[in-house]
Amino acid sequence: MNSEIKSAGRILDLLEYLATQRDAVSLADIVHSLSFPKSSAHGLVQTLVARGHVVCDSSGRYVLVEASRHGFPFRRHEEPLVLTARPFMEKLRDESGETIILATMNAHCDIRRLAKCVSRQGVRYDINLDAAIAAYCTATGRVLLAHASKDALDNYLERVQFLSYTRYTVTDPAVIRDMLARVRRDGYAINDQEFVTGSTGIAAPVFEANGSITAALNLGAPTIRYLDRREAMLLMLRSAADEISRALGYRRNETVR
Repeated sequence: MNSEIKSAGRILDLLEYLATQRDAVSLADIVHSLSFPKSSAHGLVQTLVARGHVVCDSSGRYVLVEASRHGFPFRRHEEPLVLTARPFMEKLRDESGETIILATMNAHCDIRRLAKCVSRQGVRYDINLDAAIAAYCTATGRVLLAHASKDALDNYLERVQFLSYTRYTVTDPAVIRDMLARVRRDGYAINDQEFVTGSTGIAAPVFEANGSITAALNLGAPTIRYLDRREAMLLMLRSAADEISRALGYRRNETVR
């Protein structure tokens, strides 16, 4: 086997190994688990980092980008956002016990999930990052739509087909506009079984340094667990979103008295 084929095999082994790891791993873990020479392991993982398939956290540990499990690595501007957000997402997952998802939206109101930290509980909310998402009836989508420009929102509401995913789905455009106004005012959105029966999502905005929204942070939980702890979950979610925003350089304007 020549060196090029050997390297190809090793990088596939590395991807498969990282895909089985729920938490970030160190270079020493990789070397020990795969019996790679340290120099080779370092070169391979750095290649994956450079291509957007793997990220390295502040402690030097590596984790596979969730999107790469489904064929689309990070775009260049998305990696810094996920690197900043991930420690706060992991903390929120551990504190709340629920699944945490980070998503963004483009000018056409198409939503892209960037990362997730899945609940460790036996019964939990989970979804593939590349699965279809209906912005109008999900907490993530409502947060992002609430902060979209008027033209972008008008265009979205004119072209979207409003489907009823469950018996709770809101499909009236006028009602949705009112809901989005409340989301922008209140600073969070709730999707109570509108997209998946038995599942509730809450989301809050993440702002970048210039004050514009850059993402939505979502907490997804079985509805029965959400109902038992909704106030606490909402408080934890909004706190985490605020922490990520501050880490990105955002400072909320405060009125001087």
